[in-house]
Amino acid sequence: MTGTVISTENAPTLPAPLSQGIRKGPILQVSGQLPFDPATGDVVGTTVAEQTAQTLRNVTAVLQAAGAGLEDVVMLRVYLTTPAHLPELNDAYAAAVGEPFPARTTVYMQLPPGLLVEIDALAVLDD
Repeated sequence: MTGTVISTENAPTLPAPLSQGIRKGPILQVSGQLPFDPATGDVVGTTVAEQTAQTLRNVTAVLQAAGAGLEDVVMLRVYLTTPAHLPELNDAYAAAVGEPFPARTTVYMQLPPGLLVEIDALAVLDD
C-alpha cells in the first residue's frame, strides 16, 4: 500500500500492527482511538462522557498530525458496549464535535474491561 503514515505522540499507540492514521491523496483514515491518556497509557474516566471526550481528543490529535481537524471529518464510527450509553455519548459527542456534524455510524460491541467507547474517523483534506 502506498500512503503516508500519520503518527503522533499526542495520541496513544497500541501494541498492535496498525498505524494511528494513513493518508492517501486527500483521504485520511484515523484508526480506532480509545480513551487512553497518551502520556501515561491509563484509561481516562469511568463514564461514557469522560471516555468519549478523551477518545475524541485522541482522534483530533491524529487529525492535527496530518494537518487536519474535525472540520475535515466526513464520517465518524463510534463503537459502544451497550445501547444504554447512547444518550450520554450523544451529549458528549455533540459538545466535542459541534455542528455541522459529520456522518456517523454507531456500532455495539464488546470492548476490553474498563473501556466503554472507541471511535475512528474518515477525513477528506484539501491537497
